[in-house]
Amino acid sequence: MLSNSYRLDQTEQKTIEFYFNHEKLIGYDGEPIAASLLANGIKTIRTCEITGENRGIFCGIGHCYECRAEVDGVPNVRTCLTPNREGIEVFSSNPSLNKGELENES
Repeated sequence: MLSNSYRLDQTEQKTIEFYFNHEKLIGYDGEPIAASLLANGIKTIRTCEITGENRGIFCGIGHCYECRAEVDGVPNVRTCLTPNREGIEVFSSNPSLNKGELENES
């Protein structure tokens, strides 16, 4: 069992407002956008471009690309790796993704 000394002291974290699909949400400055979305009860971040099924956080470390979203106008950003900040605008990814459009994809 972990003691409280291993937990982040949330009282020292700055609370911010950010937007997901035009809805104003609350998160912590610097935490991954995906974590802020989960904390607000949002599990679906996008739909699969092949099957149309809902997708969200899977690996949480940037390998699977399941948590991609448009962040401040940049498409296909991995929200599990991107720090949240005041006023950031996040939108569900468009399912019409073309090969080669993934961030860092060769």
